Amino acid sequence: MKVASEIESFVVHFGEMGSRWGFNRTVGQMLALIVLSEQPLNAEQIAEMLGVSRGNVSMGLKELQSWQLIRTQPQPGDRKDYFKPAGSIWELALQVLAERRKREVEPTLSLLRSELMNADNVPEQQYAQQKMQEIHDLIELFSRWFDDVNKMNPESLKTLLKLGSGVGKVLGMKDRLIAKS
Repeated sequence: MKVASEIESFVVHFGEMGSRWGFNRTVGQMLALIVLSEQPLNAEQIAEMLGVSRGNVSMGLKELQSWQLIRTQPQPGDRKDYFKPAGSIWELALQVLAERRKREVEPTLSLLRSELMNADNVPEQQYAQQKMQEIHDLIELFSRWFDDVNKMNPESLKTLLKLGSGVGKVLGMKDRLIAKS
């Protein structure tokens, strides 16, 4: 089984993007294959399609399961595990964001809180403490916003995102009008 040429470039690109999202190239390619495949895939099929070792695929599948991006689907009469996406494209995107938050944002917030609580009120450190507080407040604001967005259904989220691009245009026009006056 080989990757169809029309999707091969996307699978390769998705692997490169995966490294920016927090997992390695092969894991990104595996996720792309699973998402684009109409039928669930087993590890042997994935290894053959990507031209990678079965062991590499096995480790990648475990990582995708730890991110809660794929799930197994039994096939009648077959003892192999078959894998499919753990939700819609929107649900997968939100799950990646939630995992990134858990792995990157929460530890940063925890460190900032600790530093700010234990800070000595020494004049020489006041500027640095003020900047750490600003960073903390900004990340906390984004975190609360993400919590609200994560509770939305996909249709409401699409509407919000479409509204956001319109708001940006309106604010840009307002800024240009103010600059001209």
